[in-house]
Amino acid sequence: MPDPRFFEDLGPVSIDDLAKLTGSQLAPGSDGARQIRAVAILSRAEVGCVTFLSDPRRADELAGTKASACFVHPRQAQDVPKACVGLITPSPQAAYAVAAGALHRPRRNTSDSLVSPTARLEPDVRIEPGAVIGDGAHIGARTTIGAGAVIGPGVTIGRDCDIGACAVVGFAVIGDRVRIYAGAMIGEAGFGATVGATGLIDIPQLGRVILQDGVTVGAGACLDRGAFEDTIVGENTKIDNMVQIAHNVRIGRNCAIAAQTGISGSVVIGDGVQFGGRAGVADHVIIGEGARIAGAAGIMRDVPAGETWGGYPARPIKKWMREVAWLSKMAARRGDGAGA
Repeated sequence: MPDPRFFEDLGPVSIDDLAKLTGSQLAPGSDGARQIRAVAILSRAEVGCVTFLSDPRRADELAGTKASACFVHPRQAQDVPKACVGLITPSPQAAYAVAAGALHRPRRNTSDSLVSPTARLEPDVRIEPGAVIGDGAHIGARTTIGAGAVIGPGVTIGRDCDIGACAVVGFAVIGDRVRIYAGAMIGEAGFGATVGATGLIDIPQLGRVILQDGVTVGAGACLDRGAFEDTIVGENTKIDNMVQIAHNVRIGRNCAIAAQTGISGSVVIGDGVQFGGRAGVADHVIIGEGARIAGAAGIMRDVPAGETWGGYPARPIKKWMREVAWLSKMAARRGDGAGA
């Protein structure tokens, strides 16, 4: 279930109504009156949830689901277990996105005051001019909220934190001693879209951002909330200015990420990993504990723990440097020959 501090539940909705809304067909003999209260990804679905299957390789996972309903392609209709109602559609993920929008929506601030009367402020909180504190937010003792910063509804910020001017923090749970510098964006919707009947549609992003104790986030950095899982940054990790961290990313403790690095969705990064500036990481990659990524490297596959990689596409740095040296020598020889 999406965190109720950040998302309103709009359901329940009957399976019949979901079928009409999404243009899906119920499997023969299905109970369309059954009520659906939430969406969930396949691995998290419980009774009362609707999920989806878009990858045939996960059919075994569908067989064990507790979900009450599942959007599936006609080719996978026979894989839906008897306890689950099949909603048959050529675009299961798009139907899921529509259902998510019908069942959940982000909470918005309802107060006309800059500081909501329902916000909880512990002793010695400092709020600078123009800052906004949303409904139900909780700000820990001795924390400073900078001028023009916006703290969204339900956000929890720990003690001894410093939120910079014009930073925006939403859909987030933040530990103690966290520093978020000016203009950083924490908890915006991740970049998730799928193809629907009329073109691309956004997939509602129903997860959170969790920053553990001692994290630093640089000016202008963007950390997207998860699509359904959380985006997590481990204790004492330091993120430089203008870094992009996409949805569902999990970063370990004591990592260092230099400016303009971009990390795609669902990447897993171990403890103590270091990134040079302008490094890029493809989605679903795993980077092992203590690895080092050179500046401007393009990581397209998993990096083993403790290794140093560079280049594009990235490979172990000694291999990359040998290849660059060889290429330089070959280019010099061809140049000498051309001038002879």
